Amino acid sequence: MISSLDGAVTAAPLRTGFRWLQLVMGIVCMAMIANLQYGWTLFVDPIDAAHHWGRAAIQLAFTIFVVTETWLVPVEAWFVDKYGPRIVVMFGGAMIALSWILNSYADSLTLLYAAAIIGGMGAGAVYGTCVGNALKWFPDRRGLAAGATAAGFGAGAALTIVPIASMIVSSGYQHAFLTFGIGQGLIVFVLAFFIQPPRISIPPKKKQLNLPQTKIDFTPPQVLRTPIFWVMYLVFVMVASGGLMTAAQIAPIAHDFKIADTPVTLAGFQMAALTFAISLDRIFDGFGRPFFGWVSDTIGREPTMFIAFGTAAVMLLALSAYGHVPVVFVLATAIYFGVFGEIYSLFPATCGDTFGSKFATTNNGMLYTAKGTASLLVPLASVISTAYGWKAVFVVAVALNATAALMALFVIKPLRRSFILGKEVESADTATGNAKTETA
Repeated sequence: MISSLDGAVTAAPLRTGFRWLQLVMGIVCMAMIANLQYGWTLFVDPIDAAHHWGRAAIQLAFTIFVVTETWLVPVEAWFVDKYGPRIVVMFGGAMIALSWILNSYADSLTLLYAAAIIGGMGAGAVYGTCVGNALKWFPDRRGLAAGATAAGFGAGAALTIVPIASMIVSSGYQHAFLTFGIGQGLIVFVLAFFIQPPRISIPPKKKQLNLPQTKIDFTPPQVLRTPIFWVMYLVFVMVASGGLMTAAQIAPIAHDFKIADTPVTLAGFQMAALTFAISLDRIFDGFGRPFFGWVSDTIGREPTMFIAFGTAAVMLLALSAYGHVPVVFVLATAIYFGVFGEIYSLFPATCGDTFGSKFATTNNGMLYTAKGTASLLVPLASVISTAYGWKAVFVVAVALNATAALMALFVIKPLRRSFILGKEVESADTATGNAKTETA
């Protein structure tokens, strides 16, 4: 809902092309917060070279950012439900700008961690609002809409990775933080004025047997009491932990493999292995989110999860065995992120299908906190790699992804269908009983 100047509450009208415009604006906003997570790896070693705080201490800022970003989303979603998306996204734009401005001046770990908290608040406000708004506007294409919105976050860094890397080399990481922080925050702040929710709940066009959707809108407290929510939460954590570790540590991994600056030529393009990998990762990540969302709209959520999680396990295994080969490093990380990013389209879509549209922003926000839980394992990856090497870290991630793939097909799928069918039967029985009582 949107608060007008006279205090009245209004909302966007239901027009054919209007929801696509809302989707595009959400995608752009997501692209502007992408570097807070995916561009971070470029700053780790320069910050360490300048202050000698150590990778583990610096990466703690990344964990703090992700935890804050995810665990505050349900709170920010409550503000969206009460005051509308505009004010929440405006707040997010201001916070992400302030975060990187503080990073540019940070001369202590305390200030670096404070900036991570502020950035997490801003990114969470933008992320939760834009994905939740997409779920409400597109109940008939939840996978595609959530995937396209999340693609902004996944691919948003692709266009700016090279400029940021170049600016860090030419002007220093502090200048890069300051310049891109102000620019990204300003764009989000301006777009916030035009983001609106639908006026009414939009029903799905048709019911698909392979895509069960509930007819009941479950409140957040009801969702938290369901076993299926916590099973999805566990699988989300299992898959997200490997992706977050790889995103945060890809630069240190490349340096430890001694291939970071090795030239790699693919499809007529030549770049240093690390820069090529990060750029290609963002492109594949961004493409994979709407693609797998569309696939899940067609063949079902759980079969798509099985395909994606299984492929991720194979790519991590390839990195473990052949990651020291520059071409393998670039291609394996690209394919891995292409199938990893789909968790940010499939889980929101599955959450909306399972628990309804009315409270989709808050319910998805609660599920999204699984990303924050997974981020707690990121510093642990540095510790394990120091003691046993990166191969041990990859082996753990392979096991988690393989297990998640099997759970999607053999645990989530039957449990979710049983939940939806059972609740609809229960609701029908209650309605029939009430009708008989009124007749009597």
